[in-house]
Amino acid sequence: MKHFTYILFSNKTNKYYIGSTGDLEIRLERHNAGATKSTKPGRPWKIVYYEIFDNKSDSIKRELQIKKMKSRLYIENLILGND
Repeated sequence: MKHFTYILFSNKTNKYYIGSTGDLEIRLERHNAGATKSTKPGRPWKIVYYEIFDNKSDSIKRELQIKKMKSRLYIENLILGND
């Protein structure tokens, strides 16, 4: 089963959100339905970047790696393909 590390963007808050999931479409629906407390204020969210992994463990590791960078510039370079 495929797993994803993803980055969402909110035009409303001008913020990015990084996460991981086994089903990208359903996860985006949940974010936009307000089911996630941390992303509720930024609705609607759009997927601006994602990576596919063969297992959950690798997708979570990548999510944490991106979050650890604590850098908007790093995130925007990923999105632009300048990683």
